[in-house]
Amino acid sequence: MKKLEEAIELRKEGKLKESNEILINLAKDYPDNSVVNYQCAWSFDVLGLEKEAVPYYEKAISIGLSEKDLQGAFLGLGSTYRTLGQYQKSKEVFEKGLNKFTEDRAMKVFYAMTLYNLNEHSKAMEILLTNLAQTSSDKNIKTYKRAIEFYSDRLDEIW
Repeated sequence: MKKLEEAIELRKEGKLKESNEILINLAKDYPDNSVVNYQCAWSFDVLGLEKEAVPYYEKAISIGLSEKDLQGAFLGLGSTYRTLGQYQKSKEVFEKGLNKFTEDRAMKVFYAMTLYNLNEHSKAMEILLTNLAQTSSDKNIKTYKRAIEFYSDRLDEIW
């Protein structure tokens, strides 16, 4: 779809409002196109209009997306709910997303942010510490990787 490609290119060029306008019109013309809905949601997100993004994310997910787009839509919707203060909805979206995309580290980190907002600090820290230990290239983190992983879910224990 030529207009969709044009809108994506405009977003890449930083022409966010123009891209968003095209995508809104495409969503009106093709309401059952999951990719159009996903891209429209994304276009609202990058404009800082998270509330407007939600129905487009929800629709795109419910219609069905490719694996890559579905992964991005779960992360986008979960993060959007979090920024709107809808922490329980955010948690539910991230848990659905992580059930399907178990190795998505970015989604895990955003999920940890939501857990923090829900005062689930221990679980949030466990996720962050585990991901840090498993992905860091810092030589000092690597030196203590086993210890960081060991303590990640034992932060409240006293020895």
